[in-house]
Order: sequence, then C-alpha cells, then structure tokens
Amino acid sequence: MLETVLGAPTGASVVTDNHTAAPPVLSAAAQAPAVRIVTYNIHTCVGVDRRYDPDRIVEVLREINADIACLQEVGARRSVGRPADQWAYLGEATGCRVILGAGIRDHRRRFGNAILSRVPVLFARSLDLTVADYEPRSAIDADLLLGHRVLRVIATHLGLRVGERRLQANRLMTALSENPMTHRRKPDAVLLMGDLNEWRGRSGAIRVFDRRLGPSAAGRTFPSWLPVLALDRIYADGPAVLRDVCVYRTPLARLASDHLPLVGSLSWGERDLRRREQPKPAGRRARLFADPLASGNRSSAPGATRLL
Repeated sequence: MLETVLGAPTGASVVTDNHTAAPPVLSAAAQAPAVRIVTYNIHTCVGVDRRYDPDRIVEVLREINADIACLQEVGARRSVGRPADQWAYLGEATGCRVILGAGIRDHRRRFGNAILSRVPVLFARSLDLTVADYEPRSAIDADLLLGHRVLRVIATHLGLRVGERRLQANRLMTALSENPMTHRRKPDAVLLMGDLNEWRGRSGAIRVFDRRLGPSAAGRTFPSWLPVLALDRIYADGPAVLRDVCVYRTPLARLASDHLPLVGSLSWGERDLRRREQPKPAGRRARLFADPLASGNRSSAPGATRLL
C-alpha cells in the first residue's frame, strides 16, 4: 500500500552579511541551488538504549535539514504518551510532504519506507520487492519537481539474504528500465537511496546497481555506536552531480538509531544548466566525499497539510 501526504510549500529564509564588495561572477552551475539529501534507517525510532523516542529522530533530521530524506523502518505501533504513527508525526514535526509505503505488518505494528520532501511530489507508487519465504519488502518510486526538472527518487530497504537482495536489485533495475507511463514525465535524473544491507563491498546487489547507475556513495553507518559496515548507499544517475557525501556523526545520531545517516548534496552540471529545455545525461559523473559535514542556513517548511 502506498499513501501520499502532501504538505504546504516551503518557506524561505534570507541570510545577510556585512560584505560591501561586489560579489564575484559565478558560473551557471555555481549559482544553481544544491539539493540536500539523506538516507537514514531510523529503527522505528528505537535508540541503541532501547528507548522509543521519535523526538530524537526529529532532532537529528532537523540538524541535517535535508530537502529530500529517504527513511527506512518508519513504523506505527500501539503507544501511550508517544506518537504512534511515525509517518504522520515526522511529517508534522519537519513540515515536509510525506510519501509512505508500509511493508511489514503484524498484530502489533507496521513499518516500511518513507520519503520526506520539501519539493512538490508529482507521482508516487510502491514497488513490491517481497521474495517468497522472506519478510515483505518494498520500495517507493517517486517523481519530485525541482524547478523545471523531474528527479526520480527510489527509496528502498533490501533483505538480509544474498539471493534475496539480488532478486530485489534486479526488480528495481527492471522498474528503472521500463518505458515511462503516459501520465509520468521522463526524469532528468535518478536517485536511488536506502539501506541495501550489503556488507560485502561491491558484490551481490551492489554489482547489479553499479552496472546500471555507476559507483555508489557510501560510508560506514552501522552500527551507529561503532560503525564498521557501509550498509546505507546513495546512487545518482544523469546530469545531477552528487557532492559532499559524508556520514552524519553526532552524539545524538549515535544514540537515536542503530544506523547513522548518510548525507550528501545534489547539484547540476554546466552542460545541463546551459541546455534547460531538454537536458541530457552528462558523459561522466563526479562525486566528492567530504567529512565533517558542513552546516549552513537553509529554508524550512511550515506545518504540513495531510491528504490521505
């Protein structure tokens, strides 16, 4: 099942300084605003201290201040005195539009993926990645509007077994290769983000993704208190350039979930900015890995209006 929750448009903030000299002339690529992105397995808001506390996840998300956040293990549970529906709560607390896909259900809870977005949502669907005899898995396949461009975002959480992940990766690549639906615009770029559960380097499911999308951006994100495994990854395909990728390490992030967030920024190459009407994928993709994460003033969104 896939439901969308659309929020109000984002607000804006103005930053001033005391410099009086004329600003330098910037290239088109330098002037284009970057989009801040993050993939984060929030472990149903249960921290490493085994305490259920959605407010800690909200605080981490506010610190990161992403325009697009792909979350895994977002849940709903029976709770007294704490927010039970994490999709609704995270949308309200961050002021973002929410796209949600519930994958696993039992008599006590349900959990799955979510995309929090500060930009308009054009289209969203759920991709079933469930493999027989294993727990249900899914992905969210959404089109987001960035100015005049369409960014296709796939948020996923793959399974725990090697063969399961390979089948799931092949299904995602099949979905990416399909001809666009008549009511769906061809994307200008593609982002695939999530917890891929692949700890064996560039083998298994990673090899499938690398052949289609190129090398991923990754960092050691698990376990959060002593990260040794790069389970969370970001792929970018098309003229969009992925930069400033790093693992977000703060004391609160180490506590709030068993995964650390993987953060980056997405910008557009010179060629695409000069050919705005019909941008084509650039011949090569650049990525810069930086640590620590740079902070800055960004726009924030007001409260969300939910349409279920």
